Amino acid sequence: MQRRSLLAAAAAITLAGSFAMPAAQAADDYPSRPIQMIVPWGAGGGTDAVGRVIASLLQEELGQPVTVVNRTGGSGVVGHSAIANAEPDGYTLGIMTIEIDMMHWQGLTDLTYEDYDILALVNADPGGVMVSADSGYDNVQGLLDKIKSEPKGTFKASGTGQGGIWHLGLAGWLLSEGLEPDYVTFVPSQGAAAGITDMVAGGVDIVPSSLAEGRSMIEAGRVKPLASMSDERQALFPDVPTLKEGTGSDWTLAVWRAVVAPDGLPDDVEAKLEAAVEKAYNSEEYQSFMKERGFGLRWAKGEEATKIVAEDDKSLGEVMKKAGLAKQ
Repeated sequence: MQRRSLLAAAAAITLAGSFAMPAAQAADDYPSRPIQMIVPWGAGGGTDAVGRVIASLLQEELGQPVTVVNRTGGSGVVGHSAIANAEPDGYTLGIMTIEIDMMHWQGLTDLTYEDYDILALVNADPGGVMVSADSGYDNVQGLLDKIKSEPKGTFKASGTGQGGIWHLGLAGWLLSEGLEPDYVTFVPSQGAAAGITDMVAGGVDIVPSSLAEGRSMIEAGRVKPLASMSDERQALFPDVPTLKEGTGSDWTLAVWRAVVAPDGLPDDVEAKLEAAVEKAYNSEEYQSFMKERGFGLRWAKGEEATKIVAEDDKSLGEVMKKAGLAKQ
């Protein structure tokens, strides 16, 4: 009986080892099959473009196909949910956008940045303050002084939908200058391009979107950038002062894109993916692609990237509450 028990125990150990071995090999061999990259926004947009170039470069580095899948809907909720709810095995990645720091405050989802392993921030486009070239304003302080001298609602701004990121960019700036978040009336639009077109036509006075989105009109001499919502001047717009330089405001805001995976990646898989994303970011192909299209370059990985996203979540939540745009 004792001999049979010992044999059974030995067999159990051997059997357990035979099951453990493939798991270890699978981690060592990652990736051993195709990977999907979920983009929460539509094909042809900025996030889609960034997702596709990153996917292409990761495919080269990892030696497996990386297929982009656009999962749209729900103001970004559908795609972000698809990323977060996938198996955390490294075979589903995604491009997370700043909307993850807004959706839960709006009551659209319970998802937050904590539902992801943030591999790296690979892009950031700071907001700005733009006016029509014939507006008569030469600097952001002059614009601010005029806004303050006029009754609430005299000035109008546009550049995104109601409660969208650039609406918050405007509200945050106004709050930082001691004004009510709705002191300038926000006119919803289908995006920065529509807002800029309306501004040039005289329909609104200000567009607080990223300067990158106004680049073509700035270069055409039809739009004048007065300030950047960044800590430092932007490389693409070195002559445009920051809000800090222009008015003393500490308000900063940038739309960013990050490469993420569902929370819970195995450590070795996460390390391999972080290294691959970093190599992709530093490649000449990625750097040239981003510069040619006017996208801002920003690199931060792991804990640093998570800290940036967490800080934005807090500041945007505060602005949304003060502006009456939060549901919680």
